[in-house]
Amino acid sequence: MPHRASRPRSRAAVSADASAASELLEVLWGRGQEAAASGTVSPSQLRALLVIEKQEGTNLRSLGEALGSRAPSVSRLCDRMEAMGLVQRTPSPTSRREVMLRLSLRGRTLLEEYRALRAREVSAVLERMEPAAVAALAEGLAAFHVAASERLSPETPAAGRLLREDVADSA
Repeated sequence: MPHRASRPRSRAAVSADASAASELLEVLWGRGQEAAASGTVSPSQLRALLVIEKQEGTNLRSLGEALGSRAPSVSRLCDRMEAMGLVQRTPSPTSRREVMLRLSLRGRTLLEEYRALRAREVSAVLERMEPAAVAALAEGLAAFHVAASERLSPETPAAGRLLREDVADSA
């Protein structure tokens, strides 16, 4: 694909480009997900696993807030993931009314496998791009990551750095 001349683009145009790219990523990742030996999980289960991994020991309320879901939906989602052997629920040491959520070994293995499959798909696309375009993409994605991390974790001043290892590597 030819490199476009650098000219200012509206945020709406960039947003449309980002949306289109994210849809293509979903297709690429879906191809990799179907090839996973550990089995497939739904997109909502995958998002929940990523949040639980990042916030090990989180409770249902916090998971619901992170996912933007209501408590009954989150509880059913966790029931299914626990039945699949992906998460473990343990009583909270501070409150008898809460449970803590942790990834099981199978849940961790599944995330590692998904990350490897996704990385392979993304690498195949990056190989088709010019080095300058890859460098520009890397710079833009780093800035996007910081802004998105701040939006998702506004109470954490260093959110951009904290989410880097856990969420960004999921791609």
